[in-house]
Amino acid sequence: MSDTTTATAGAVPDYPTTMGHPRPLWMLFMTEFWERFAFYGIRWALTLYIVAQFYQGSGTGEQPANQLYGAYLALVYAAAIFGGYVADRIIGYQRSILLGAAIMAAGLFMIAWPNEQVFKFGLATIIAGNGLFKPIISTLVGRLYPVGDERRDSGFTIFYMGINLGAMISPILTGWLSDKVFGTDSMPTYKIVFIISGIGMLLSLVWFWFGRRQLLGTGLPPVGGEGLGRVLMTFVGALVAIPVFYLLLTIKADTLNWWVLTPMFLALCALIITEGVREGPTQRDRALAMLLIFVFNVLFWMFFEQAGSSFNFLADKIVDRDIGGWTFPVGWFQSVNSLAIITIAPVLAWLWLKMGRANPSIPRKFGLGLIFNGLAFLLLMVALSDMVDVQGKIPFWTLFMVYVIQSVGELCLSPIGLSMVTKLAPVRLVGFGMGGWFLSTGIGNNLSGIFAGHVSGEGGMTVASALSGYTFGFWLLLGAGVLLFLIAPLIARLMHGVK
Repeated sequence: MSDTTTATAGAVPDYPTTMGHPRPLWMLFMTEFWERFAFYGIRWALTLYIVAQFYQGSGTGEQPANQLYGAYLALVYAAAIFGGYVADRIIGYQRSILLGAAIMAAGLFMIAWPNEQVFKFGLATIIAGNGLFKPIISTLVGRLYPVGDERRDSGFTIFYMGINLGAMISPILTGWLSDKVFGTDSMPTYKIVFIISGIGMLLSLVWFWFGRRQLLGTGLPPVGGEGLGRVLMTFVGALVAIPVFYLLLTIKADTLNWWVLTPMFLALCALIITEGVREGPTQRDRALAMLLIFVFNVLFWMFFEQAGSSFNFLADKIVDRDIGGWTFPVGWFQSVNSLAIITIAPVLAWLWLKMGRANPSIPRKFGLGLIFNGLAFLLLMVALSDMVDVQGKIPFWTLFMVYVIQSVGELCLSPIGLSMVTKLAPVRLVGFGMGGWFLSTGIGNNLSGIFAGHVSGEGGMTVASALSGYTFGFWLLLGAGVLLFLIAPLIARLMHGVK
């Protein structure tokens, strides 16, 4: 099928099905698997690498490492706004995914070079590519299902399993290669982590290139944009954006949050509400409901994303990782979340379908996500106050279970959020709405770096600093979850029947 083949405007093609879902879902599943393999392959290593490479292993490097990591993640998701607009209006979804994958792969190979400036330019390149890739593939999943199709939430949960299958395998493989094959436990070869992740991103690119025929024209360029000129223009725009992202990575995290990310979010809210008003009162209310949920999404990710920052230092310094004489690698904790997702996701996917009309509303699912996230911090509070041994360590199982409990919360929130955007966003701005979802996630991630910096303090993490920070996290998450449960009926009315 050529690039010029188009689906009927506004119609969902009659896709063949596999296991009850449109067949392209499984192609997108594997495309996202390899992209997440690449993304999460570097997640466990970034903060540890920054401290080891650029701060000579000193605890004073933890705070700037946490903040750089948070800023990097924030900009990864913030860039999704522009990627959503480009895909909606300029080059189409399929070309956006292909171009984004190529740029991301280049960035992943760049960060393997042990130079701080090249490293940050590599991160900036990943950000530019991810903005073109990440929100678009999620939007394509939504476009596989007609409006009102009850399989949609289940389909997004299956897609989310693809994300987590890649995220589970990559830390194990890259951790083993960096520690046991090319390095040692005390001196991991982090550049191997980054190179393997770059190869994973290239596999994602190749997989989508050959599998996109299954989409039957969905996601092709808008009418009049079939030529390659717009692709070249977008590529040049990405190249221009890279030094901008580099500069944003070098400013203070607080400045980035309040003077860059928050104004972007407010501008996005204004644009979506304006488009909702144009489409009528029902769409206006649905857009407002979506934006209210975005605010709670910020809080969820502010604390969930400790996994890539303060939890790494917690595992390295304060968790007893000795299991019968074998030391559990720090990076492998990153796989616990994904293993739990893969195990629990089919159960929840079945449960949402089985409950039928009794299926909890979207805001109540989000409330459950916040509460479960809070319970994970409650376990850390107990461990850090009552389970610290004479060596200043807490039991291995406590951090392991923190990841499991957080995973339940994530499943109540994240795949449901992706599906929610495709249902509630104004019809002409679904890709842009998906960018808004990722921007709210990005703000949460930047706040996570700021919060992790406070947990570590200026001299590195201690039991006391961790207990203080995680106690604050528990109470804030619990309060937000309870509040969302209380206002859930109001938000449900604004959604006008969307489940």
